[in-house]
Amino acid sequence: MHWYLVHTKPRQEKSALENLLQQGYECYLPTISTERLRQGGLAVADEPLFPRYLFIRLGQGDSAKSWGPIRSTRGVSRLVCFGTEPARISDTIITTLRMQELQAHNRPQPLFQTGERVQLTEAPFAGIEGVFHMADGEHRVMVLIELLSRPVTVKATPASVRRAR
Repeated sequence: MHWYLVHTKPRQEKSALENLLQQGYECYLPTISTERLRQGGLAVADEPLFPRYLFIRLGQGDSAKSWGPIRSTRGVSRLVCFGTEPARISDTIITTLRMQELQAHNRPQPLFQTGERVQLTEAPFAGIEGVFHMADGEHRVMVLIELLSRPVTVKATPASVRRAR
């Protein structure tokens, strides 16, 4: 048995995974924990590490499960191929991804990185650019802006800060 790569429809990785598992296929969808804005606050969400892709383990030969139903599975776009050969993935790559996924789930990827340029979107500082300093642990963030030629730290909600262009 070997691992192969499935290309899914946009934002349907979890649906494709669920439907393939219900059909008896062994699948793997690597995810990463990230901070996202949800209803004005920060929430941790599991998102696919490789958007629109998941891995499937398939056998070859007469005793192997048929590959035919994969293409017609809800959420699946196609099996990734190079020419006429399906893209085979090494077992060591899958093992490494699984180990790194376990380590990464303990510390979610933050919404903003320290030192990243951001822009405040709510009054009284709407439109002012600054540098993301840190999250203060109380569902607020600290942004360093320049005000009257002096650096000033401003506390704001994560929903009132966005990446600067």
